[in-house]
Amino acid sequence: MAVLVDPPLWPRHGRLWSHLVSDTSLDELHAFAAAAGIPRRGFDRDHYDVPDEQHTRLVELGAEPVGTRELVRRLRASGLRVRARDR
Repeated sequence: MAVLVDPPLWPRHGRLWSHLVSDTSLDELHAFAAAAGIPRRGFDRDHYDVPDEQHTRLVELGAEPVGTRELVRRLRASGLRVRARDR
């Protein structure tokens, strides 16, 4: 059971963003995000988009920092991944 966060590499709205996911359940992900003060509007079907300035804090709160490939691999293995064509 883990909440994972990848590096802030994704540009949008003039800043960089990370993805926050769970490799266990969406309930775990939503609970972690709520405890971290991340608004529900940041949720996008299987992950939260979080701005780069929150990355360090999320790790301090217990999110496991992983590379993007590892994040996607573990999200797929969990069965929670929503494919781009299904979005």
